[in-house]
Amino acid sequence: VQLQASGGGLVQGGTSLRLSCVASGRAFNGYAVGWFRQAPGKEREFAAAISWIGGTAYYADYVKGRFTISRDNAKNTVYLQMNSLKPEDTAVYYCAKGSALSSNSNFYSNWGQGTEVTVSS
Repeated sequence: VQLQASGGGLVQGGTSLRLSCVASGRAFNGYAVGWFRQAPGKEREFAAAISWIGGTAYYADYVKGRFTISRDNAKNTVYLQMNSLKPEDTAVYYCAKGSALSSNSNFYSNWGQGTEVTVSS
């Protein structure tokens, strides 16, 4: 299963970006999809996840109220809408398929290649 993340870029603080994660076939059916990020010199951390069936969302505290995760079943795509971006949101963002709706990266596999987000102050 191939996951393709896209939508990153260089933006100013306070603006928005929408990331997309596309999977081939029905790869997400019955699973969760998570977004994680890794800033330079830091460990990968959880941002948000969504269950494919039901659409239950789960967020890290630091993105609540700013980021929204959603899915489009017909397009096999999960989105991460990021608003009010801050310089500390600068990172490579990865999507992955999860066996549970969890913030623990051990539950996830099929990591995409990542998309880079840079937020300037």
